[in-house]
Amino acid sequence: MTDSARLLIIDDDVKLARLLREYLEPLGYWVEVVHNGEDGLQEAILGDYAAVILDVMLPGLNGFEVLREIRKHSAVPILMLTALGQEPDRIAGLEVGADDYLPKTFSTRELLARLRAVLRRSVLTARQEEQSREATLSIGELWIDPSARTASIGEKPLILTTIEYDILLALARSVGRVKTREQLLIDAANRNFEVFDRSIDVHVSSLRRKLGDDPKAPRYIETVRSIGYRMKKPGV
Repeated sequence: MTDSARLLIIDDDVKLARLLREYLEPLGYWVEVVHNGEDGLQEAILGDYAAVILDVMLPGLNGFEVLREIRKHSAVPILMLTALGQEPDRIAGLEVGADDYLPKTFSTRELLARLRAVLRRSVLTARQEEQSREATLSIGELWIDPSARTASIGEKPLILTTIEYDILLALARSVGRVKTREQLLIDAANRNFEVFDRSIDVHVSSLRRKLGDDPKAPRYIETVRSIGYRMKKPGV
């Protein structure tokens, strides 16, 4: 049940954090609030939270620094809040490892929908880890073990966010076939595609860096112009 989860809000806006807590707790969520980056980082790493709502503008460590440090220790779903929804903030957050983002002009209904989506994906991932007995996928030097949710290039493990792993797995399962951005967003982010939503492109760009893949001469992830992406067959 995603509506009884423990949530951590890291935001120095005391009024907004209080409003979010007052909105979420009657829905069954258990909410902890921290107002600075340093304490928020420690709480996120040491606490057993189902998801983190993280503001970009924080005193001390900013949201990007907090996110980067969390990702060294945890794959907890992170929903970032960006002032005025500035595109550089959104892209930076996704590149560092955020699962989703919202401008601070969000409605509570939209926040709840995005939060439920990242929690639902996390729950499904846990169930897949328990139930999946899918064979390891091998594409060139790339190895993906769906049962363990691990991936490696040769003997080097890949450190991927949840959404990066899900994109990689979706492409690998359809090797040689094109996956549209809409399909990838539904497969990996568990939400509907929006016309101007380029978050998949940011996640794929991050994936390519981790794979050591050159987008101009890709070994693994190939761009299909105006459509989406395709995992190349070995030797093609």
